[in-house]
Amino acid sequence: MSGFRTLFYKEVLRFWKVATQTVAAPVLTALLYLLIFSHVLESHIRVYGTVSYTAFLIPGLVMMSVLQNAFANSSSSLIQSKVTGNIIFVLLPPISYREFYAAYVLAAVVRGLVVGFGVLVATIWFAPLEVDNPLWVLAFAVLGGGMLGSLGIVAGIWADKFDQLAAFQNFLIMPLTFLSGVFYSIHSLPPFWQQLSHFNPVFYMIDGFRHGFFGVSDVSPWLSLSIVGACFVLLGMLTLFMLERGYKLRN
Repeated sequence: MSGFRTLFYKEVLRFWKVATQTVAAPVLTALLYLLIFSHVLESHIRVYGTVSYTAFLIPGLVMMSVLQNAFANSSSSLIQSKVTGNIIFVLLPPISYREFYAAYVLAAVVRGLVVGFGVLVATIWFAPLEVDNPLWVLAFAVLGGGMLGSLGIVAGIWADKFDQLAAFQNFLIMPLTFLSGVFYSIHSLPPFWQQLSHFNPVFYMIDGFRHGFFGVSDVSPWLSLSIVGACFVLLGMLTLFMLERGYKLRN
């Protein structure tokens, strides 16, 4: 497993060396979201009866940061390596495609968790927040980060240019995360949009993660965990298939 350890260390070091951009900047962005939305809507919205809007918003912003940064880590690493040509130094050593996948996904999860923890530390001062069940919080954070890390590998393999990766992120990742209930409960939506939200896998990640804090959620956390787990497995199988075939990597 020395190949896995080396590649994992390289991927973690890659984002940590520019932590101002990869960690501090997303934390600041989430903090700005909290300041703006809580200031405008705090006195108008109450969620789950006794939960203030600011407290409701914090777990959503934490999980959104975990997902977006997990995706960004694996996708940006691959596209940069492909564009600059140094992907050859990763492909030449005798590292199996499973080790390749595990190293990239685990590094993506690490970055997502680091950013998510930073967002939590920066925003927790704005509202009293207790963790009802830390295991739910950890389970959805790790599974969600792993799923978006896998999706980032798929995007990085598929894209040949930075603008293609940007399109993938702007037209898929951003809508899925922003329309997942980060800023609202789906029960506040009209019936049609409530039903449509149930087809968004990111909704289940956000809702299950939030359940770990408040003990209440829009849907059952077990249903959310099942759907997120199934999506992670299916996406992982697709990613491993692409890596095994060397799709757009060994050509």
